[in-house]
Amino acid sequence: MVSAAPLPDAAPDNWVDRRAPAALRPWLKLGRFDRPAGIWLLMLPGWQGIALAAAMRGRWPDPWLIAAFAIGASLMRAAGCAFNDIVDRDIDAKVARTAGRPIASGQISVKGALTFIAMCSLIALGVLLTMGPLAIGLGVASLALVAIYPFMKRITWWPQAWLGLTFNWGALLGYAAATGRLDPPAVLLYAAGLFWTLGYDTIYAVQDLEDDALAGVKSSARRLGAAAPRGVLFFYGVAIILTTLAAAAGGLGPLVFPFLLLYAAHLIRQGLRLKVDDPMGALTLFKSNRNAGLILFVGLVAGLWRAGV
Repeated sequence: MVSAAPLPDAAPDNWVDRRAPAALRPWLKLGRFDRPAGIWLLMLPGWQGIALAAAMRGRWPDPWLIAAFAIGASLMRAAGCAFNDIVDRDIDAKVARTAGRPIASGQISVKGALTFIAMCSLIALGVLLTMGPLAIGLGVASLALVAIYPFMKRITWWPQAWLGLTFNWGALLGYAAATGRLDPPAVLLYAAGLFWTLGYDTIYAVQDLEDDALAGVKSSARRLGAAAPRGVLFFYGVAIILTTLAAAAGGLGPLVFPFLLLYAAHLIRQGLRLKVDDPMGALTLFKSNRNAGLILFVGLVAGLWRAGV
């Protein structure tokens, strides 16, 4: 059995390894609470959907919805990661970056992980049930995307695209929770998020190019090879265009556009700095997407100010 040492893609000073009781560390690592970037990347599309819906009506985002999506994203990301680790436990054991994960290393049993998933999901369901019927339906529908995702790396070279469908579902859910309906700007925001995720998860997959090849795991980074930086720039370019269309279709005020320029610059910088032979640099670029998503969220909030309103 491998000890609960800091995992390679977690910050050395992460709070789980520094402060959490030793008995809880494997469980917190199972839910990736030592690597909060994924929580942000699942939560931010929901926040963006809420902000878009509010800005279209000239209002601030609902504080309860912001809090509810933070709680729900934390729990469902934890449940999704645990499910992914159950499915991938044999592959994880063969990949250096993932061999120390709690299930692959024998720290947590499959039965224990299933109990963890059930507990996280039930609490998240309680949060979801405070929302309207459409939001509840969309929340339940997202489970199909979550359940299928771990298998995509065995089926297609583009599992990152499926992750985009899954992680950005919150844009639709957040908008529906705020309005009780879905409109074209929300769909455009969701599509933009898909390409954003396709870009940043390709960057993330650069870390595992050699190990994935040995394990027979498919990824967009492997498919693109040396062209991965150009691919990321293309994906991000589509994301920028679709995000701008979402803001325009929603009739947002002019203050959104400086933030869209900053968002675009942030993404383009990532693509220009990506190197396929620099896995640690790829991890740093990947983590910077929290800031990119926050920039877009703030920009959508700023879009509530319109001349004459």
